[in-house]
Amino acid sequence: MRSYSGSRVFSTFSHSLLGATLGWHVYDLTLSTFALGTLGLVQFLPTIPVTLLGGALADNRDRRGIVAAAQAAACLGAAGLGGATFAGATTAPSLFGVAFALAVARAFESPANMALLPSLVPRDVFPSAVVVSATARNVGFVSGPMAMGLIVDRAGLPAAYAVAAVCFVLSVLLLLRLRAAQSAAPRSPISLAAIREGIAFVRSRSVVLASMGLDMLAIVFAGSTALLPVFAREILGVGARGYGLLAAGLSIGTSLMTAILLVRRPLARPGRALFRAVAVFGLATVAFGLSRSFALSVAALVVAGMADEVSMVTRSIIIQLSTPDPLRGRVSSVNMVFIGASNELGAAESGFLAGLTSPTFAVVFGGLACLGVLGIVSALVPALRAYRVEAEAQH
Repeated sequence: MRSYSGSRVFSTFSHSLLGATLGWHVYDLTLSTFALGTLGLVQFLPTIPVTLLGGALADNRDRRGIVAAAQAAACLGAAGLGGATFAGATTAPSLFGVAFALAVARAFESPANMALLPSLVPRDVFPSAVVVSATARNVGFVSGPMAMGLIVDRAGLPAAYAVAAVCFVLSVLLLLRLRAAQSAAPRSPISLAAIREGIAFVRSRSVVLASMGLDMLAIVFAGSTALLPVFAREILGVGARGYGLLAAGLSIGTSLMTAILLVRRPLARPGRALFRAVAVFGLATVAFGLSRSFALSVAALVVAGMADEVSMVTRSIIIQLSTPDPLRGRVSSVNMVFIGASNELGAAESGFLAGLTSPTFAVVFGGLACLGVLGIVSALVPALRAYRVEAEAQH
């Protein structure tokens, strides 16, 4: 578990550092919110086909090896970006191309990574293990964007890409210390039928499907991450360092909430907690969109991050405890499709809407739409709000 957690720290640090650097780099070259929307769309394109294939692969091959190979590919991408940027050879289309390749690698990595944890710990301590894993992940998510701001401000964009590449190497080395986890259940073949089996399972469990859908629609509308370079440069006037802190704001909030979850008893009613978290997330997004104070903007993002962490932990508990091990890779891949759609389509939606209206309108509208989605899901799937860990354990 220690090697797994250490790998999570370095890999999430690298992914978040890369994401923040790419966003800043694209906006620095183009000064266009449409370009930021395009970046999100490019990163979404491989999400559905590749992630579903990655889920089937995770149920058929060594999950540890899949994660390590995907991170090694991302390392090469980061190193290539660093070299090209140092040589002055990067353009917006080339950044979009590398972003697409990195998204492909991430799409293979994510289902295997999510399905790996349940095989490392006993079922009765899995809710606590999710919190520990989230703590390790959040360390990387907080430090990555903040490091980006400092590195770019002092050493430039090539250095940021180089640091991301080095940390991917460290993550892979820690992963290789884990034993290959073998499932006692027979392996599922890699086929369209196997992929459809995972999708069919999700569709048959309304609570699982609703938890995925609620998170996706909330982030599609209320995600403001793609517009942070615009708020940092044009609205708040805080530059690269301020952007780094804004980009880390959500992760600072998730880390604070993780610390709270670590010292309190495990969530017995994750469904109810999920609904409350999404409501807070929407309200915090509205506050961020209306703010013209840097301190208030950071505070709003921190609160949103705290709510997002509760959403992530409760969703993981609901999905993983509701899924048999032979299906975890494929169900995790469906979950990652929803997550990828929420993050990348959310970036595209906010970027394009901001280009048509204004950044402020795009963010405030998104927060209000998130609250509307919450009301609809609450009315359509009351079983999600009533979900209890004890009741699921009896199945």
